[in-house]
Formats: sequence, C-alpha cells, structure tokens
Amino acid sequence: MLKLDRQLIAERKAKLEETKATLKQHFVGIDKIIDDLIDYIQVWYLIPELLKRPVIVNLWGMTGVGKTDLVRKLVKSLHFQDRFVEVELSNVDETLWHSSVSSVLDSHELHDGKPAIVLFDEIQRFNTIDTDGKPLGQTKFMDFWELLSDGRLSKKHRDNLDNFLMGYFQRRKENQRKRSKGEEVEEETVYLSMWEALELRKALSLDLSVEDLMDMTEDEMFDLIMSAKRQKAIYEPINHSKTLILISGNLDDAFHMATQAAEADVDADIFHAFTTKVTLMDVKEALMNKFRPEQVARFGNIHLIYPSLRKQDFEVLIQREIERVCRETFEHTGVQLTLDDSIARLIYRNGVFPVQGVRPVFSSVTDILEMNLSKMLLHALTHEETTIHLNFNEAEQKIEAKVGETDFSYAYSGRIDKIRQTNQQAAVANISVHESGHAVVYMVLFGLVPLQLQSKVASSYSGGFTFPHQIHRTKRSMLDMIKVYLAGGLAEEIVFGTFNASTGRENDREQATVLALDYVRKYGFDDEFQATYTLDHHAYMMNRDVTDMDVEKMMMRLVSETRELLSRHILLLQSLSMQLTQKGQLESSHTAELAAQYGLVVEVKPEGHLHIPAYDKQLDAVRVN
Repeated sequence: MLKLDRQLIAERKAKLEETKATLKQHFVGIDKIIDDLIDYIQVWYLIPELLKRPVIVNLWGMTGVGKTDLVRKLVKSLHFQDRFVEVELSNVDETLWHSSVSSVLDSHELHDGKPAIVLFDEIQRFNTIDTDGKPLGQTKFMDFWELLSDGRLSKKHRDNLDNFLMGYFQRRKENQRKRSKGEEVEEETVYLSMWEALELRKALSLDLSVEDLMDMTEDEMFDLIMSAKRQKAIYEPINHSKTLILISGNLDDAFHMATQAAEADVDADIFHAFTTKVTLMDVKEALMNKFRPEQVARFGNIHLIYPSLRKQDFEVLIQREIERVCRETFEHTGVQLTLDDSIARLIYRNGVFPVQGVRPVFSSVTDILEMNLSKMLLHALTHEETTIHLNFNEAEQKIEAKVGETDFSYAYSGRIDKIRQTNQQAAVANISVHESGHAVVYMVLFGLVPLQLQSKVASSYSGGFTFPHQIHRTKRSMLDMIKVYLAGGLAEEIVFGTFNASTGRENDREQATVLALDYVRKYGFDDEFQATYTLDHHAYMMNRDVTDMDVEKMMMRLVSETRELLSRHILLLQSLSMQLTQKGQLESSHTAELAAQYGLVVEVKPEGHLHIPAYDKQLDAVRVN
C-alpha cells in the first residue's frame, strides 16, 4: 500500500499556490490558462507515485501569447530546471545529433523514472500528413507517438551490454588459451572506462554514480549484468509515467484570425472575442489536417486554448513596461522618471499587433521610450539633475521633456503612425466609399453596426476593412453576405462612376464567389441542384461544371439587387463615406447615430455576438394539436 507523506504533500500544494500567484503577476490576460494548468498538473506534482501514464497537457494559441514562456516560468518556479528539456520536433531532417525522442531524454539523463517535465514546442511543424491528407515519409522522432501512448519507450542500450559481455568473454577466453599453452598470463584488475561506465549505468538504470561504477572491476560489473539479465529488468521499457508532457503549438487552421490583414488596426477586443470562440473540436479538426487520426487521439483531451489579448491586457502590459523602465532608471542613475498617458498611447498605436502577441510591444517600448530616454538621461547626469518628465505632443509630433528645469523637445513620429499619415487623401476617399458600401448593406440586411469601420490602416496590402460579427450560416444569411461582399465595388461605381471603380473589389468577389459555390454545390440551397458537388473521392465526384451557369446567374441577380439597395440608401452612403474619409475610423455608436438620421435603426452589439435566427422562439411557438 502506498504511504503518503502528508507534510510533503502540504508543502508541495503550498508551492503550487505560490507558483500560480507568481505566474499571474508575470503574465497578462491568461489567468484562466494558469488556473487550468496548475489544476491539471496537481496529481503529477503532489503524488506522482499514483500515475500509471504521463500527464499530457496541450497549449494552443497564436504566436506571442506566452505559451513557451509560461512553461519556462513554471519550470523555474517549481525548481525543475535540472529535470526539464525542450524539444522541437520536425519532419525535416535538420537535427544532427538526435533522431529519436528517447535519445534526447537520454542525453538529459531523464530515463530514470523520476518526475520530469518535457516540452514539445512548435508541434505543428511535425505534421505527418500533407495538405492532401497523404502520409509523409518520416524516419525521425517516431517514438514520440510511443511516448504519448503509454509513457513507455523501448530500451536502446541492450547492444551496449552485449558488446561489454562479448569483450569480457573474449578476454577471458584469450587468457585461458594462453594458460593452456603454458604461456604466462599477467593478472591485472581491469576497470571500466568512463564511457563504458556511463553507457552501462543507462542500460541497467542504476542509481550509482559514474565515479562509483568506474571503481568497479570488470568481474564485478559482469556479475551485476548477469544478475540484471536473470531478473529480466533490462528488457523492460523505460517508464515515463511520472513525466509531465507539455505540447505547444500554433494552429492557424483553428485560429483563423492569425492571418488577418491590417492586424495593427483591428481592435484587439475583436480578435479576443473571435479567439474565445475556438473550441476543443476546432483544435481537433485542425490537428486532423496535420496528423493521422490515431495520432490525434494520443494528444489526449487536455487542451488549453489561449485567446488573443484584449485591449486592456495590452494597456496593462505597456504600463508594466513603463514602470519597469522608471524603476530601473532610478536604480541605475538615481533619476526619477515620470511619464504622462500620451507616451503609453504612442506605444500602443505603434506597438500593438493583436495577432502577434506581446513581442512587438516590448520592441516598441525599447524603440520609443528607452532609445529616446537616453538623450535626456545624458543631460540629467552631466548636469546633476534628478527628475525627468516625458510626454508626447500628438499635434506637433514631438517628444517633450522637462529635465530638472530645462525643457527639451524632439521631433518624433511612430513608425506605424508614419505609415498611416502617408495615405493620400484621394486613396482614403476611394477606400472610404468602398468600406461604406459594405457597411450600409450590412446594416440594412442584418440590422447591426459593423464591429469596426476603418479606411486608414498601417498596411501596404490592405486598403481598409469593415469587420462583421459572427454570422450563423443559413440560406438567407449566405445570400445577404454575398451582397455585403459585392457592395464595396458597387458603391464605388455609384459614387465615382463605373470607369473609376478600383480593383479593390478583388478579394470581396472571391469571397462572394466561394459563398455562392457553397450555396449551390455544398448545401443544396438552389432548387436546381440537390446533390453535393464538392466530394473529392473519385468514386463520388460529380461534374461541377454543370453548376457554373447557375452560380453565374445567381451572382448577376445579387449584383442587381445590391446596386438597387445602395441606390435606395444613397444619402446614407454619401454621408458615411464623407465622415469616414475625414476620420479614417468610425466608432460603432457614431455609425449607428448617422444611420438613424437617415431612417435606418440598427443595433450596436459586442464583439462576441452571434447573429442567428431565433430558432428557440420559433420552436416554442409551435403548437402540437
């Protein structure tokens, strides 16, 4: 029966609580992830003797949300640095020294059956199937799946034992031959080399140190090996049931926002709302695009899904970094540094890329604050001043400083601000009309104000954007969304004339066409075509060409209906376009007020809102006779 050391368990539990608090002080916006992680590793940390297989915890999220750093901080806080290894698996033959997980763990001396932590990072690079679902030829690290299965790895050191025994018997046989011929045999005690001692220690899973083994004679080691062979222990697989296995990766298939264009300008709260909707099933579906089904099953069901950071999280992070700079400045120089909120706003505008996480923020703090601060510090130290106050004059684009009683100012524009300011007014007007077209049709058909409406962005590959809510797909909503996509280009034709319409409609029309094709071929919403025309298996493939003309007629009809809809709301379209041109971005409340002035009542809904028919109320209204 297992005897529990209650005092030790209590001490470890207190350590876990301390670790949880420490992690929450360091990281921003992932308190729920930290709580769940600590909960999942409790048994492994408190009573590892109970475990029959390793604990596997998966961490998924977009880049820069703190997956790897969280694991490293956890390891440090639990004092497991000497029992921890990071492994980046790849199906590309780049690793020179190791070709198996077992050899990596062996090199870190983690094959002893004691508690350890292994992080398999960037696991998406280890895909075992290609984009067509066909298996990839792989020869390296295939024991990874063996480890995930039951935590046991086949031993690789039996050959070392056999080689040692072969050499031992050859020397004994040679000595016997010499004796039989009357030749003199020099009796000497043969000891193990360091390499032999190290290899045999691993093969026999001995607790003895290498130094102790090197003090053993060959005869003593022979007796030790033969005893192990009789007990069959050397044939048992290596047991990693007490190993905590952490798997981390970026799954763009699950986090569709990860490749969103103009990410510097999309509201961080919008990204956060969309990423919080990513579920376990989304993750498993994304994994199925990279691994075989039986391999996906081995990841288990403990999946921690990171949302992207909210606006307030980035603001807290920036404030922490500012406080750090102020603290370190005082500690190193004795100069008291104070900053007003304009510096934090400057850093946010130029350092926050929601889909890229925290790394750009740290870089911008260095670029905007620390690099410019050095100029003022030099003056303060040479003139024995003890205070510096900084602010950013947005109107004049200057960093202003008061060093003691001396005023300084430096012309400065943020790197992203510069890009936004270079937008030509004519281009902004073009983009504003285009995005207003999307917005007007979206408001008319869905009764909602877009989450974000912007025509000035820090991007050379995107002119602007109109961010919709999550729309539940129905026959009606698919037709309406096609119209929303078509509305941008059609608005340009109505306002500027057909021959002045720009090519900014390209992606819109691609999305509209995809929806139209799915409407006909996949969902059977067109009465003329009820079979599924999207099956890829050769035996079930149908001739998709027969649907093309029907899709084209539908698109032509929807273009006509959308143009008519925009013409009916031409005054709203013109007014919204002018407002957007002037401001570059409109708040949802302002857009709603403007719509109301032209007789259109729309709702402002939060980022996480799902637009879906009232199925529940319709079902409640059914009366069974």
